[in-house]
Amino acid sequence: MHHAPVAPQDWIDLDGVWWPQALAVYESVTRGDEQLARAEERGLIVPRANVRMLAPMPRPGKLICIGLNYRDHAAESNMPIPEKPIVFSKFATAVTGPNQPVVLPARSEKVDYEAELAFVIGRRAKNVAKEKALDYVLGYTCLNDVTARDFQFADGQWQRGKSCDTFAPMGECIVTTDEIPDPHRLAIKLRLNGQTMQDSNTDQLIFGIPELVAFLSETITLEPGDVVATGTPPGVGFARKPPVFLKDGDVMEVEVEGLGVLTNPVAAVCVRVE
Repeated sequence: MHHAPVAPQDWIDLDGVWWPQALAVYESVTRGDEQLARAEERGLIVPRANVRMLAPMPRPGKLICIGLNYRDHAAESNMPIPEKPIVFSKFATAVTGPNQPVVLPARSEKVDYEAELAFVIGRRAKNVAKEKALDYVLGYTCLNDVTARDFQFADGQWQRGKSCDTFAPMGECIVTTDEIPDPHRLAIKLRLNGQTMQDSNTDQLIFGIPELVAFLSETITLEPGDVVATGTPPGVGFARKPPVFLKDGDVMEVEVEGLGVLTNPVAAVCVRVE
């Protein structure tokens, strides 16, 4: 059974026009094959294969990441549970979209995958109480925190190994908070060439989204469009025996329950991404 879309309750239609127009488009497209045929003839429907999808936030003002934030990943890494969030960042130029290649740097031989649930800030947040934190979140998306482990471990800090171009695939879309009743009970997986490498649930998060918003906003002003990646579950490549690192021709799929699948191929040569 299909239901007509409903406007999110916290969205305001200032001119009273956009939502009726959106409903009219929805109804015309779902009216049947005849309507679809007309739309295709007029060029209103474009095959997905002919479209390059951008990341839902192609250049976020801030891309903040949280390290070691899954209980089962901490156990895998033989590390104690952190007493407070481990915060680092990726440069915005690392962001790429669905189905776009993740390009392996010429000088790195140990590039790894990390499936993550990310959330997008919807309102300016400063000194936000944990109890009010979700009011400042627009929605959720899939993110792959691709990492050059050899850079990460050799440099003594994570910035270069985390921020190589194309190392932050994101998407395919932002699912608004009203569509996800509890972001802390979502299955999260990563498949590499069809094989499941990571398989966990966001109920394993050490610091949930409200705690992260409250903690970050104590010292950092979070602005609309900022993205926060909440950490990765166990199964990352470098922790496997033997280790597994990305190679040319691989295909990664990040799947988070309710958010869809983010797919990205891996390329060992410099591919022009416009």
